[in-house]
Amino acid sequence: MKREALIHPFDPLFDKDSRVLILGSFPSPVSRKNAFYYGNPRNRFWKLMSLLYEEEITDRVQFCHSHHIALWDVISTCTICGSSDSSIQDVTVNDIAGLIAGTRIRSVFTTGSKAWQLYRKYVTDAPEAIRLPCTSGANAAMHMEDLLKHYRIIREVTDEED
Repeated sequence: MKREALIHPFDPLFDKDSRVLILGSFPSPVSRKNAFYYGNPRNRFWKLMSLLYEEEITDRVQFCHSHHIALWDVISTCTICGSSDSSIQDVTVNDIAGLIAGTRIRSVFTTGSKAWQLYRKYVTDAPEAIRLPCTSGANAAMHMEDLLKHYRIIREVTDEED
């Protein structure tokens, strides 16, 4: 597969009341085509969020806003082969600290090790990130029950009173 130089194709999803930021590395080809986070039907992120919050998600944007969840990716531009995180090179990162400064975000979570590694390497002026397992269908060793145990911390933070 050919390596492509890409620019992140869509804006972060957040509002001033966002409390948690969930970061991936870079959108997959299917997510880029669908112009939304975790847009590949094989990715279990949205099913996981539905189970975590015990509700059917019919509008992903509204769901995130109502639960004070912000979504973005660590990478602004990179070269990549398909959706392979291991092929990522020539990284520039998004202004994550700038996004956080305009919100109530106090916790940052990464979905997968590549996002966590890049966050730790490049983002020094923002809260420490908590690494969560990847929700990709390629991470078949991680069952939904296991993902729920790890991701429960997100609900704990979003349900906290100020």
